[in-house]
Amino acid sequence: MPLRPNLDPQHFLLDVPDEVGMIAWKDVFANDRPVELEIGAGKGTFLLAIAQNVPERNFIGIEYASAYADFAADRLRRHKAENARMVKAEASWWIRCHVPSESLLAVHIYFPDPWPKTRHHKRRLIQLPFLKEVTRILVPGGKLRLVTDHVDYFAQMKKVLGLQSDLEVVPFDSPIPVSDAIVGTNFERKYIAEGRTFNSISVVKRGVKMG
Repeated sequence: MPLRPNLDPQHFLLDVPDEVGMIAWKDVFANDRPVELEIGAGKGTFLLAIAQNVPERNFIGIEYASAYADFAADRLRRHKAENARMVKAEASWWIRCHVPSESLLAVHIYFPDPWPKTRHHKRRLIQLPFLKEVTRILVPGGKLRLVTDHVDYFAQMKKVLGLQSDLEVVPFDSPIPVSDAIVGTNFERKYIAEGRTFNSISVVKRGVKMG
């Protein structure tokens, strides 16, 4: 059931057939502006905010849950955020299949599912094979930002990040101005109300930074 009636995602929800292969971002946005990606965009709260705050860049949000992806795309339409699009897909697969190498300025992953039970840790997104894909798709100097409320998952994040020699840890900086939060996602605001504490980390891809 949709989160609100009469959803109308229009072109804000991308439908990319498998056979298309790697995407040319210029074909999606009709310009050559830098592109950033959010994984686990949910209802599109952060995606819309960063698209509005940074109009000189383009943004892609990936969400696996159909209802949320439709809602987020409709939200972009209602706010006329032409520099943002949603994708309904499993993130790791979609990135491998469709995201060109060295084509993203930043990747945002905020409050990913921690899969807290030990037997489920293999389902966590932040694993070495996934980080190799992130390294592939980032431009030199491109940034990966991570935030989680789960202490054990954060420890795993730091461990696997340390194994990826092409990524360098740097101070975390919020990508948009948020007065009472780190990045302002729905999950973050919910967890703030619950009194949870957050852990954040950023890494950049080694190499010459883009201007």
